[in-house]
Amino acid sequence: MFIEPHLGGKNRKTGWIEVVCGCMFSGKTEELIRRLNRALIGKQKVEIFKPGKDVRYHHEQIVSHNETRIRSTPVNFANDILLLAGDSDVVGIDEAQFFDDAIVDVCNTLANGGKRVIVAGLDMDFEGRPFGPMPNLLAIAEYVTKLHAVCAQTGELASFSFRLVDDKSQVMLGEKKEYEARSRKAFIDGMKTRK
Repeated sequence: MFIEPHLGGKNRKTGWIEVVCGCMFSGKTEELIRRLNRALIGKQKVEIFKPGKDVRYHHEQIVSHNETRIRSTPVNFANDILLLAGDSDVVGIDEAQFFDDAIVDVCNTLANGGKRVIVAGLDMDFEGRPFGPMPNLLAIAEYVTKLHAVCAQTGELASFSFRLVDDKSQVMLGEKKEYEARSRKAFIDGMKTRK
């Protein structure tokens, strides 16, 4: 479990970036919500953002697969976060892979301004390739947490999101009907049968 290096409070002068990544169903959003709730308990000012296109569970809340939820502000462009973050101490961002590449500069700007930035997102797409801005976010983060799910085929640790439906677009919102977590071998076997 990730333990915050320090909560800092109002006297904190330095910011940093934390990235929580992994495959679908690994608990990324749940971990993001856990960290944000700890900041709220610490009476810090928290602002939370998600991509406007992610309306799977709720338009204005971040909701985990386990139905844990927290309020958020949907935004369509990464730069909108800079305008809306205000005087917050902590900024949470969910589903970062869906943002444009500007999210990297946004996170750097926020951290350089003394904010704790907590970002969650898929590190790989349905083909097992690095997803959107996530590789760059992982590179600039002070803290990286990679979570694993349980493989739906083998019961082993899973790092891959296997798409169950025939859709070639990189971005396709979905849940358990459209995706399952898979281990490397189960993922590769599934990709072979698809070709």
